[in-house]
Order: sequence, then structure tokens, then C-alpha cells
Amino acid sequence: MTPGRFITVEGTEGVGKSTNLNFIQQWLEGQGHRVLVTREPGGTPLAEELRSLLLAPRDETVDPMAELLMVFAARAQHLEQVIKPALAAGTWVLCDRFTDSTYAYQGGGRGFDQSVIAQLETLVQGELRPDLTVILDIDVEKGLARASQRSVPDRFEGEAVAFFERVRAVYHELAARAPNRYAVVDAGQPLEQVQQAIKQVLTNL
Repeated sequence: MTPGRFITVEGTEGVGKSTNLNFIQQWLEGQGHRVLVTREPGGTPLAEELRSLLLAPRDETVDPMAELLMVFAARAQHLEQVIKPALAAGTWVLCDRFTDSTYAYQGGGRGFDQSVIAQLETLVQGELRPDLTVILDIDVEKGLARASQRSVPDRFEGEAVAFFERVRAVYHELAARAPNRYAVVDAGQPLEQVQQAIKQVLTNL
């Protein structure tokens, strides 16, 4: 059986990930693929509990290493219980965030040593990497304005603009280093144009 393909969608706050994940799912299914949509942190009961711990606003300062280890603990469970079995069964996996978010948010936003993230990436994932990562890119302040209209900010959304500027910069660095795996899509365009650009990326894949 041919393994499925692994597609991840990334971006800062307010880029329209949910809307475009739905578009990608429908397009892939229209091509005859079985598609599993999942998210990080999350995707299993244990990983969703860790997600709640990570996102909940709290008075206690969360140590950056504790945050990083919770992210990878959730990822380890998600990979073994959901992602790897689906790919092995020939299902295409479409994931809302993956390890690139860790490089961007913990590495860029928090200023965590990226070599440590890389070590954990290898420890938890082995050789597994996405076949394609779509980075939805938008001006940070525009994205935060969009995000503020939809819900009460979580622990990450409450960060300052400078935090998200660093996050965005890391996404651009990752894409520049591996242009064959990453596709940066301007999410500030009208939705129809965003989805046309995504469709072209998927067609190339």
C-alpha cells in the first residue's frame, strides 16, 4: 500500500487556518484521497489535555523548557496514536500546526535555543517530516486584529506584537532554507486568491 502524504498548515494568529484547512480537505477529497484532519497540540485525548494546559492563561510563569516539553509530549502521543497509523494506511494527513510552530513560537517567540528543538524533533519524530508545509503569511498587526474578533485570547494570543514578529520571521527563515517543502501564501489577499494559490501548491504536490 502506498503511504499517505503529510501536509501541515502554519501561520501566525488570524491567518485563516481553519477556513483554508477546510478548503484543502475538500480539494484533496475531490481528487479521490482519504483525508484525516487533525491539529497540534492535540489530536488524541491525552494530547488535547496537554493543549488545554498549554493554552490556558495563568498567573504562574510557565518555564520555557516546561512549555517545550509539553509540546513534544503531546506530539509524541499524536504521532504514535494518529499520524503514523493513518499515513501507513494510505490516508493523507492534514495537520493544523506541527513542529514548525515549535520552531516559530518557542524558538522565535520565546527565544529558545533552536538546536534543542532540533534534538527533540529527531528524538520524537525520527526521520518523519511533512511532505508539504503551507505557511499562511500576513502582517502581524492585521492578523492579530482579525484574531481578536473571534474569541478571548489564549495564553499565546495575549503576547505582544514583537513576539509575533519574531514568530513570523522564523517561518520565513524556515521557508527560505527548504523551498521545496514550504509554500508561503499571502493570507492578506482576498480569500478567493488565497485559495487559488493554495490549489496551485497542492496541484504541484
